[in-house]
Parts: sequence; C-alpha cells; structure tokens
Amino acid sequence: VFDADTGPGDRLNVAFSSSTITKGRARGIAFATGMKTEIGSIAAALRASGSKVRQPKRKPDGGVKPHRYAEAWGLTAGDFIGMFLGVNVGTPLQRKLSKLALLLFGTAVVCAIIVLAANDFSNNTEVIIYAVATGLSMIPACLVVVLTITMAAGTKRMVHRHVIVRKLDSLEALGGVTDICSDKTGTLTQGKMVAKRAWIPAKGVYSVGVSNHPHDPTSGSLAFEDSSPTDFKESAQDDDDGTPSEELMKDNPLLERYLNVASLANLAHVQKSDDGWTARGDPTEIAIQVFVSRFNWNRKRLTEEEGWAQVAEFPFDSDVKKMSVVFSRKNADKNMVFTKGAVERLIGSCNLIQWEDNADPIDMTEEIRNKIIENMEALAAQGLRVLAFACKEVERQKGEAEYDREEIEKDLTFQGLIGLYDPPRVESADAVKQCHKAGISVHMLTGDHPATAKAIAAQVGIVPANQAIIPKDVADAMVMTASQFDKLSDDEIDNLPVLPLVIARCSPNTKVRMIEALHRRKCFAAMTGDGVNDSPSLKRADVGIAMGEAGSDVAKDASDIVLTDDNFASILNAVEEGRRMFDNIQKFVLHLLSENIAQACTLLIGLAFKDSSGLSVFPLAPVEILWVIMITSGMPDMGLGVEMAAPDIMDRPPQSLEKGVFTFEVMLDMLVYGFWMATLCLTSFSLILFGFGDGVSQTSGCNGSYTEQCDTVFRARATTFVCLTWFALFLAWEMVNMRRSFFRMQPGSKRYFTQWMHDVWRNQFLFWAVVAGFVTIFPTLYIPVINHVVFKHQGITWEWGVVVIEAMLFFGGVETWKWAKRIYFRIQTKKMVGDGDLEAKVFAKFTSSSAPATTEKEPGSPSSDEKVGREPEKV
Repeated sequence: VFDADTGPGDRLNVAFSSSTITKGRARGIAFATGMKTEIGSIAAALRASGSKVRQPKRKPDGGVKPHRYAEAWGLTAGDFIGMFLGVNVGTPLQRKLSKLALLLFGTAVVCAIIVLAANDFSNNTEVIIYAVATGLSMIPACLVVVLTITMAAGTKRMVHRHVIVRKLDSLEALGGVTDICSDKTGTLTQGKMVAKRAWIPAKGVYSVGVSNHPHDPTSGSLAFEDSSPTDFKESAQDDDDGTPSEELMKDNPLLERYLNVASLANLAHVQKSDDGWTARGDPTEIAIQVFVSRFNWNRKRLTEEEGWAQVAEFPFDSDVKKMSVVFSRKNADKNMVFTKGAVERLIGSCNLIQWEDNADPIDMTEEIRNKIIENMEALAAQGLRVLAFACKEVERQKGEAEYDREEIEKDLTFQGLIGLYDPPRVESADAVKQCHKAGISVHMLTGDHPATAKAIAAQVGIVPANQAIIPKDVADAMVMTASQFDKLSDDEIDNLPVLPLVIARCSPNTKVRMIEALHRRKCFAAMTGDGVNDSPSLKRADVGIAMGEAGSDVAKDASDIVLTDDNFASILNAVEEGRRMFDNIQKFVLHLLSENIAQACTLLIGLAFKDSSGLSVFPLAPVEILWVIMITSGMPDMGLGVEMAAPDIMDRPPQSLEKGVFTFEVMLDMLVYGFWMATLCLTSFSLILFGFGDGVSQTSGCNGSYTEQCDTVFRARATTFVCLTWFALFLAWEMVNMRRSFFRMQPGSKRYFTQWMHDVWRNQFLFWAVVAGFVTIFPTLYIPVINHVVFKHQGITWEWGVVVIEAMLFFGGVETWKWAKRIYFRIQTKKMVGDGDLEAKVFAKFTSSSAPATTEKEPGSPSSDEKVGREPEKV
C-alpha cells in the first residue's frame, strides 16, 4: 500500500482504467469505478467550470453577516453585466477593446451633443447629420473587420510553421506568454532511445555524439576516453570527427566481448532499406542494437556470417530484472551465455570482472561492486538509463536437455555498463535560449525520474549548468518532484523563492496546480500536453498546446493550438507569430484612433467658424467623414495587419498584459499624431478661407448646397479633405515601424537614399491600398454632382500647393517625434540592458536573491519577474 501522496506514475501495483496491457498475467481487485477512477477525475476536471455566483465572505466561525449577502449579490450582478458588455471575459485584448468600445461610444454621444449645443440645438437637417457624423468619427468602424481578417491571415501563416490554430483568440494571447510549461518526451526530446555511453571497466568510456537520426548507426561520431564515468569529462566528445570504429576495434578483444553481449542478448532488428534505416523491436533494445551496428557488430551479421546460433532464451522477468540468451558458435566446444539487466541485480550474479586491460579476470568484491554502483550513478546523473552486461561459457547440452535459468544466470563475468537516453531535439537548446532572450521562462513538467529530468533540463538550458552559485533554498525550489510540490499548500507555493523549473513524476493535478500558481504570480502561461491526463491543464492554461502526432483526441479538443510536428521549437514559431500579430494590431489600432482624434478635433474646433445665420460652417462634410472612416482607413489597416515581423521581435520581453495594446507609448503617439493632423487640417481650412478668401461671415447655407458665395468654403473643405486623406495614407506607411524613421527602417542597409522605396514595395497589399487611396480622391473632387451634391466640396487647382506643403509639414512633424522617441529609448535601454552571458542574465534573479516572489501587487506596479509590464524596446 502506497502513501496517499504517491503520484499515479509511482503506484506500481495499480492498473488504470485506460491502461493497455502488453504482456504478463495478473489478478486484480477493482477498487474504483466511473468518476472515482483517475480517468474519471480527469473527466471531472474537464467538465468543471468556475462558479459564476460570488460567495459571501465568512467570519472565522463560518457565519455570515447579512450585509455580506448583499455584497455578494451586487458583485455577482456586476460580473453578469461585465460579461454581457465583454469587459471581464475573453483575452486581454478582447477585454481592452470592449472597454474601448464603451469609452468611444460615450465620447461619440458627447461629441454629438457638443455639435448640437454649438448650434443652439437647431433642428436644421444639416446640423443633425453633422452631429451624427461627428459622433461616428470617434467610432473605428473597420476595427473589428481588420482585426478578424488579420487573425485569419495569421492562422494561414501558422500552418506553414507547423502550428494549427483551433481558437482564433489564442494567436493574440501567444504574444503575451511569459511562461511555457512543456513536457519532455517527444517535445523537448526526440521520443526515441539512443545509446550515449558505454563503459568497459578495463578500457574506458565509449561515447556517441549528437545524432539527428536515432535509428541510423552512421549518424553521430564515436569517441573514446580512457577513464571511468565518475571521472568522465563532457569535453571528451567535442571532436566532431570522432574516432573511426575500425580504429576502436583494432586489437580490442574486451570491446568485442562487450559487443557480443549487447548484440546477441537483444531481440531488436536494425537494417538499412530503400527508405533508409529502419528498426523493429523494443525501444531500449533498438538503441543498443544501433550502438553495436556502429561497429558493424549487428545481430543479423553475427548470426548469418559469423556462425552464431541461438540455443535458448530466458526473457526479461520483472522479478529478476534480467534477460539471458544462450548461443552456440560454429566450431566452438562450448556455448556462451549473454545476459543484460538492471545493474544492482546483475552485479549480484557476477563473480568475476576484468578490471585491468591485458590481465586475467579477478573476483568481484564488495568494494568493486560499490565502484560499479558509483559509475552507474554518474551515468544516471547525466540523464541516462543504465543497464549492465555479463557473460560466461557453459557446456553444450546433450540431447534435448534444457538449461536451468537459475544455473545460467549465476557466476557470470561482468562486461560493462551502457547508458541510454531520449536525446534532446537538436533545435531544443536553441529554442530554449531564444525563449530566454524573449523574456519567456521555460518549465519542464514530466513523468520521468528526477535525475533524468534534471539532466535533460540542464542540457537544453532550462536550468543553469552551474547550480553551485545558486542559494540552496532556490536550488531546491528549481527542481522538485510532484510529491514534494503537491504536499505544499497554495500559500506555501506562493512563498517559494521561485516556481519550479523542473517537476518530475508529474500527475495531472500537479500540472493544474502549476498553472494556477503561475496565474497567482500574474504570469501568462502556455502548457503543452499529449495525453488524456494532460487535458485538464491544457484547458486551464491561458494557451493550451496539444501534440499533433502523439496527442490524443481529448488533448487536442481541450487545446487552443496543435503542433503538427510535436516540436518545442514550433511553440517558439507560434509565439513569434503571436507577437507579430500583436505588433500589427497595435499599429493599425494606433493608425485608426489617431485618425479618429484628428477628425474629432477638426470637426469640434471647426464649430467656431460661424456664418451670417449663426450656424457653424463645417470644415468637413458628413460624407467626407464617412469616406475617411470607411474607405481611406480600412484597406491600409488591413495592409498593416499583414506586415512582416520586426527583426528584433524575439529579442524583446513579452507584451504587457496589464496594458495590452494601449501602452503609454501608443496612447501618447495617438494624441501627438491626432493633434498634429488636426492642427494641419484646421490650418489648411483657415488658410484657404481667411488667407486667400473673405472668411465665412458673409456666407450662408454653405453646409447644404453650392453657390457662388460658397465657392471658397467648398474649396477650403476640399483642401482639408485631401489633407486629411493624405495624412491618413502617409501615417499608414509611418506605422510600419513605430520608432524608426520612414526613410531608414533598415538601419544596416547601404541604400541610404532608396531604402524607403524597397520598404514601401515589400508589403504590396499596403502599397496598393495607399495608391488606391490617392487615386480615389480625384473622382470625388472633379466629377460633377458627386463633388457638389454628395461631398459638399469643389475641385481644387492652386490649392494643391497648400496640400503638398502640409504633407511635408506632416512628415516633418512625425519624423521629429520618432527621432525624439529614439533618443529617449536609447537612453532607457542603456540603463536597463547590461552586457554579459545570456545564461547569467536569465538566472541572475535566482542567484541574487532568495526572497519569495510577490503575489499581491500595488496598482501600477510591474508584474512578477519584470516579465509582465515591461515595454518592448524597439530602438
């Protein structure tokens, strides 16, 4: 009977309801059925949803004061209203946009009232239409359309990067991910066993280099070091060329004997076919068979060409933890017993060992056994699964007599150890490093042994290679087992100096608690999973990521995105795409709202221009307003939505989830660009009306129809309309990069005067959208009826000079503002960013302090670990 806190993976005497029995016999007692089973608990977790009813606060004795019920009912009603309005449900961007919609709606109503009030609440039709149009000028009409199309286009791009998006809003969420909780097997690793080390006591350690093809014995180099695993140095295998197998085999009978055991005490088959190298059998035995094939010591060659023939087989038994075969050899007087198994069991069956080269075997003493165990632990610390090999000679059996297993597996001669592991994917270490550069913490949550998990985590860079410099309490918190983690209360987890970077022997509940702990630290978490048991954590995570190849249908159904290649590096692709979309959303939101502010300011300040009847002379007609909102803005904003990612997009920390799209920089840009455009538009209107005309005091009815006395007003209105349209189109190009100059968006380019042409042409959708905006101005200006009756303006001539000058002033103002921002952010970057090794920077917080992370935040304070709330430095 195991302790109550023992995880499902360690309950060795329990078969679960979804388990598949591959071999053996057993008799069991059903102690749980239905929802009481582990699968049932997973189903309950998937079905569970947070209560929508607030519970009243209780006193220490459990009682509730009457006013607490009223408080709970009020909060519940507030939650329902917020849910209806969309301000407390969905992703951060969705909530921000819902709040923006309410704010703009209120602003639009206020603007309409101001227009009516400025005209004494006249019932004049033109005034009422103008009031409505002014209100509409505050509504970014095409925002939802552009946002949806941008996300839909993003999903198409993701397919080419091995990511299938199941839920559209997860793309936006990916841009703000601060922590990734990943499984090990098949995601960070290849999901295939590989023989990494072989130790022959009298010789030394044989190592296999990095291999991209675990079944291919020609992939990866061989290296040898004359030492034991306890003294082995990793640098010994740094030689890319390695040592040829023929050279290692030369005059090496100990290696031949070792390979005989490894090859023949093995039922796997590895062979080369037209489609490459293929393997059949148990993954562990395949890995060993690939290793011996590197020396051309394949089982098939030995049995077909060297005269070896199997006489008897004793399969692996969980009681003795060994397997043995008996082979005869042509022209040999005796048969050979080859045995492999668990190290502790096999050395107990050995009475001889060849401890030194060119010497006779010596007796296996307790001291030698302890040394073998030390070497085994040294290999296990490298994340390897360790097996032992042994052999001996036996007499040939006469007639049909059978060998006795007990006699066969005793008095063996120890041959050596082999270390096997599931190798990390070649790209995993680079992907984890890139995550760290991007300000994303990576956590490994695996069912493997703690030593294996820790070793793999160190190899791919999840935990620091040198943990000696880390305080003990922090080091203990960095790597934990599920039983240790699950014993902690929520408060104890929150008081840990850091959340674990590695949790071994994970259960489904452990992963869920990890996600909840990250949420309490204000982190935005992505979780990977492939099995049914992963589905609760996938559902609970901000972004659930399922595996497409090895993943179950239940896991995929609970996820937000699916990786078609089960590769951790593809998660990085998804995050990059999420950040690209977030950047582009920021760009077209800024473009839209800057236009809205420019229009609103122009229209409201323009109310000061009064005609002889006391009514305002509008600087823009209602149809002109709608044209800018619907036609001029929509297509360029779609072009901004498909803009390619900035080169430094993965060198910046995650976007602030507290601020979302509306960072301080964006809001300040919005005001600066909006006011600058409004200033120039009002200047052009005033210049035509008062500088080159006689003003509006002698005019009347110029808001409704064209007359000779309204010619100057109509020309001024047309000039203002063209200026606003040009500003909106030019601003779209300026928004391609929110900080770099339009003329130097690629600072490393040698095209000092023509680079802007290449940048403009690169995004052809945006280019043709802007060109279309320019072209469509002319029909509205010069086609009769359309100009006078619909748009309420007149075709212009010399006024084009004013438009050109205004456009130059617009470019000058925007470029000056960007230049000032670049100076400011360069200064800030120098203060924030230091030099040094990336690993030292990433794990600096673990070495500098062991104080617990803060879970409660003051308003306006940065989020935990400075990952949420830091602004991207796009200098």
